Amino acid sequence: MSIASGTRGRHLTRRLVQLYAGLTLYGISSALLVLAGLGLEPWGVLHQGLAERTGLTIGVVSIVVGAVVLLLWIPIRQRPGLGTVSNVFVIGLAMDGTLALVPEIHGLPARIALLALGIVLNGVATGLYIAARFGPGPRDGLMTGLHRLTGRSIRLTRTLIEIAVVTTGFLLGGSVGVGTVLYALSIGPLAQFFLRFFSVPEATADATPGTTAVGAPDATPGPGAVDAAVAPASPEGAILRR
Repeated sequence: MSIASGTRGRHLTRRLVQLYAGLTLYGISSALLVLAGLGLEPWGVLHQGLAERTGLTIGVVSIVVGAVVLLLWIPIRQRPGLGTVSNVFVIGLAMDGTLALVPEIHGLPARIALLALGIVLNGVATGLYIAARFGPGPRDGLMTGLHRLTGRSIRLTRTLIEIAVVTTGFLLGGSVGVGTVLYALSIGPLAQFFLRFFSVPEATADATPGTTAVGAPDATPGPGAVDAAVAPASPEGAILRR
C-alpha cells in the first residue's frame, strides 16, 4: 500500500477518524502503562530503556525508533501507508502529552487498576486503527516483511523480534514485570474483539490492490467475518495472533 492509495473509497471520513483516534488512544494507553509502573509492552520496554539512557522523553524515543524501523522497510521492500507514517508521530506525541498531564499514581491498587485500563484501552486503540485500513505500523510491517523474506512463520518472527526488543530494553533499564506478561496474554484477544467491533464495511469494488478488506460488502461482519477476511500473513492477521 502506498501512502496515497488508502485515501480513496467509501467511508473515508470514518476511516480517518478511526485512524487518528486509534493512534492517539494507543499513545495514551502506553503512557498509562508507564504510569502504572508494573511492566510495559515489549516495544515500550525498549523505548523506556533508551529514554533512560539518552535523557529524551519516551514519546520522542518512540518517534525516533519508529522512524528508524521505517527506514528498515526500504531493503525489505515494504510500502508504507498513511497509517504507517502517522503511527510514527501520533503515538509518541500522545504519550508525552499524557505523561505531562496525568499525575504520578501511588498505591498498588491504583496502579493495578491503571495497568488494566491501559491494556484494555490499548486493545481498543489497536482495533480502531487497524480496522481503518491505512497500513500497518512500522514495527508490524517490519515483522511481516521479514516473514516474507525469510519464509519463517509470523509467530516465530514476531516472537524473536519481541524477545530481542524486550531483552535489549531491559538491559538498558526498561520496565519488565507482571504488566508485560498480562499484556502479552491479553492483547491478542482484545485486538481481535475490537477489530470486529470497529470494522468498516467495504464493497469489493472499492478494494485497492495490495490492501486487506475487512468486512463484507455493505454489511456488518458476523463473528467470523473479520478473521476470514484478514490474510494470515498480513500485519492485521499478525496482530490478531499476538
